[in-house]
Amino acid sequence: MVRLPYVTALTTLFSYGLLFAFGQLRDFFRRILDARKPSNLKGYAPICLGLEDFYTRRLYLRIQDCFGRPIASAPDAWFDVVERYSNDCNKTLHRTQKTSKCLNLGSYNYLGFAAADEYCTPRVIESLKKYSASTCSVRVDGGNTKLHTELEELVARFVGKPAAILFGMGYVTNSAIIPALVGKGGLIISDSLNHNSIVNGARGSGATVRVFQHNNPAHLEDVLREQIAGGQPRTHRPWKKIVVIVEGIYSMEGELCKLPEVISVCKKYKAYTYLDEAHSIGAVGKTGRGVCELLGVDPADVDIMMGTFTKSFGSCGGYIAASKEIIHHLKHTCPAHIYATSMSPPAVQQVISAIKVILGEDGTNRGAKKLAQIRENSNFFRSELQKMGFEVLGDNDSPVMPIMLYNPAKIPAFSRECLRQNVAVVTVAFPATPLLLARARICISASHSREDLIKGLEVISKVGDLVGIKYFPVEQEKTTAIEKLKKVQ
Repeated sequence: MVRLPYVTALTTLFSYGLLFAFGQLRDFFRRILDARKPSNLKGYAPICLGLEDFYTRRLYLRIQDCFGRPIASAPDAWFDVVERYSNDCNKTLHRTQKTSKCLNLGSYNYLGFAAADEYCTPRVIESLKKYSASTCSVRVDGGNTKLHTELEELVARFVGKPAAILFGMGYVTNSAIIPALVGKGGLIISDSLNHNSIVNGARGSGATVRVFQHNNPAHLEDVLREQIAGGQPRTHRPWKKIVVIVEGIYSMEGELCKLPEVISVCKKYKAYTYLDEAHSIGAVGKTGRGVCELLGVDPADVDIMMGTFTKSFGSCGGYIAASKEIIHHLKHTCPAHIYATSMSPPAVQQVISAIKVILGEDGTNRGAKKLAQIRENSNFFRSELQKMGFEVLGDNDSPVMPIMLYNPAKIPAFSRECLRQNVAVVTVAFPATPLLLARARICISASHSREDLIKGLEVISKVGDLVGIKYFPVEQEKTTAIEKLKKVQ
C-alpha cells in the first residue's frame, strides 16, 4: 500500500482544490454569460451533468493530449506516435501527418508477440485467408471454428485446468462471467483494488458484495468470518455460495497477489477462489503459467482462473478455465458466450501460435528466452528506478511498475517531457486511481534490449529531476549503475 507523505498529500490536495475552485468560478461566470442565450435542449434534461462532467471539462481536458495518443505502427519496443496540436487550449486535438519514433514503455506487449513474429505472423495470415476476419456469428450458431476448439483445449492444458471457454473481449470476460456464476443470495468478497471489470461484474450479479483490504489475507479472513456468522441481510440465512476474487498481478500497483495465503483462507471457510490473471498469465513463472507457477500454487486449488489474450499473447479476448462442470454451465448460461460474436479466427490463431512458442512446440527455445528476458528486463528496470530515488510500486518479476507522481501538475509535465525526448509513457490519474495517487505506469517487454532500457532510464531520470518526483534519497554508489553498463557495452 502507498503511504502518502504528509507534505505531498497537503500540496496535492491544495493543487486539486485550486483547480476545483477555478473550475467552479469559470462555470459560475459561464452560466451568467449563457443565461440569455436560447437553450438547444428543447425541454430535454442535459445528458452530461454532475461532478463527472465537471472533472472532464475543467481538469481532464487541460491535459487530454497526454492520453489517447494515436500510434501508426505495431506496438513493438519502438513505435511511431502521431503528433497532434490544439488551437483551443486542448479542448480539441488535431492529428498531423508527422510521427515521432518513440521508445514504447506503455503497451502490454510483455512477450513481444504484438509485432511481427517469424512463427505467429505467417500462420495468422493463413488463417485470415482461410476463415476471414470475422465469423459473423455467435459460438452457439455458426461462429465455432476448429481453431476456437483447439484454443480452448490448449488454454486448459497450458494453465492446468480440465476445460476452458473463450470470449471476444477481456473486460467482458469478468463483467459477464461473474453474474453467471453467482447471483442473489450469494456473497462476493473482492480485493479493494480489483479491476473495474470485476467491480462492474460483481455489481451486476445481484449478489452481496464485500471488500477486503488490498492483498491482506488476514483481513479477508475477518470479513469471511463476520459474513458467515451474520448470513444474508435481513433473513440471516446461510449464503448460497461465497466467491473470493483476487488478481494475479494488480494492474495499477504491479503487485503480486498473496495467493497461497488467500487459498488457505478460502479452503478454511469453504469459499470459492476466482483468480484474474490478465497481467500475469504468460508474463511470470518459469514457463509462463502465471502466479500459480511463480508462487508454487497447484492450479487445482483455484476454482476459476480468468485471463486475457491482450497482454502476453499479442491478441484480443479472454478465457475462463475451470472444471468441466463450470465450463458446461457457462456455455449454457453466459450471455457473452450465447449472444456475442465469437473471437476473430486470426486473433484465435495468434494466441494458439504464441502459446506454442512459449511451450517450445514451435521447435525452438524462443519461448524460454522470451520468458527469461521479460523477467531480467523487469527486475533490472525496477532496480534502477529505485536506485534513482523514484517511488516505484510492485514486486520483483512483475513487468508492471508504477512510478508515483501524486501532484496533478506533474502528470502532464512528466508525460509531455518524456514524449519530447522520444519516450512514450502512460500516466494514470483519477478515476482509474484514487484522487491523490496519480502515477506513471511503466510496462516492460521482452522485446526491449538493454540499450532500450538504458535509454528509457536516462530520460526518466532527467525528467524526474526536472519535474521533482524523486521522493527518496539517492545513494551515491548507486547512481553510477547506468554509467557502468554503458562502459561495459
